[in-house]
Amino acid sequence: MRCNFVISLTRNMLDTDPPDHERLRALVSKAFTPRLIERMRPRVQEIADALLDAVQDKGEMDLIDDYAFPLPITVIAELLGVPSEDRNKFREWSDAAVSGDTTQEYVEKVLLPHMQAFTDYLRALFDEKRENPKDDLISALVRAEEAGDKLSEDELLAMVFLLLIAGHETTVNLIGNGMLALLQHPEQLQKLREDPSLIKPAIEELLRYDGPVETSTERFAREDLRIGETVLPRGEMVLVVIASADHDPERFPNPDALDITRTDNKHVAFGKGIHFCLGAPLARMEGQIAINTLLSRMPGLQLKDSPESLAWRPGMVLRGLRGLPVEF
Repeated sequence: MRCNFVISLTRNMLDTDPPDHERLRALVSKAFTPRLIERMRPRVQEIADALLDAVQDKGEMDLIDDYAFPLPITVIAELLGVPSEDRNKFREWSDAAVSGDTTQEYVEKVLLPHMQAFTDYLRALFDEKRENPKDDLISALVRAEEAGDKLSEDELLAMVFLLLIAGHETTVNLIGNGMLALLQHPEQLQKLREDPSLIKPAIEELLRYDGPVETSTERFAREDLRIGETVLPRGEMVLVVIASADHDPERFPNPDALDITRTDNKHVAFGKGIHFCLGAPLARMEGQIAINTLLSRMPGLQLKDSPESLAWRPGMVLRGLRGLPVEF
C-alpha cells in the first residue's frame, strides 16, 4: 500500500541529489544562518524559563515531556508560522513517522493514517498562508511555490514536513540524551555548573558521546565502491552508523569517556558534506540554552529512577528516550 502523499514527502533535501538538492536547500538556508539564529537566543531563553517556571514548585518532572519536547517544537513552530496550540498533534504525527516499525499492520493502521492527517493539515495551512501571508518561513516557501520555477507543490509539502520533524526530533534527543549523560557523570555535570562557559564544548561532546541520530538516512552507491576490503556494488544501499563513527578509537582518544573539555572533537553527529544538517546552528543554540538554564535553576537535579529502568524509543535512525523522570 503506497499513497501519493507518501511519494510527495520524499521530495525533500535529504532524499534528493544535485541539482535539485542545491535548489531546495537554497530556499531555506538563509533562515538558518548562525547570525539569524543568534537573534533568536532571547526568545529561546524565554521559552526555557517559562517551561521551568511551570514545574518549579512540583519538585519533579518528566524532562522529556515537560522540557525537552516543548522547547524545540515551540521554536520551530514559531519560525515556520505554525500555531503553537497544534504542537501536540505534531508529536503524535512525528512519533509515527520515525517509529521504525515497518510491519504491514503498523504501516496500514498507524503510519499511513497519521501521515494523511499530517499532510491534510499542512495543505490547509498552506492555503491559509496564501490568503494571509505572514513574516514566517512557510509564507516565504508558499511564495516560492507560487513563483513556479522554484518549488513544486510536492516539494513544498516535503520541505515543511522535513523542517517540522527534523527541527524538533533531534533537539529533543540532544537535550534528553545529553542530560542523562551528565546526570550519570556527576563530575562532568559539576564542572559545567561551576563554569557555564564550557557549554559550547559540552554540547559538542554530548553530540559525540550519545548523539540524537544513530545512523544516516539511506544512501545508494552510484558506482562500485571499495572501502577497505569491502566492495559495495553500484546500487547497493548504505547506512552509515554515526554513533559508531563518533566512538572510533582511531579518531577519539578514550572515546567511551565523557569529557566536556574535549577540544579535538570533529564529530559527525550533524552529518558531513552537502547534506550536513541545515539546522545545526539552531540545535546547538537550543541545546546550550536548555542545559545551562536547567543546571543554573535546578541545583538539586537528579534522576528519579535508575538509568536501567528508562525506555528508549524504537527505531534505527534516531536515538531518544521515551521519558526522563527527574526530581529537584
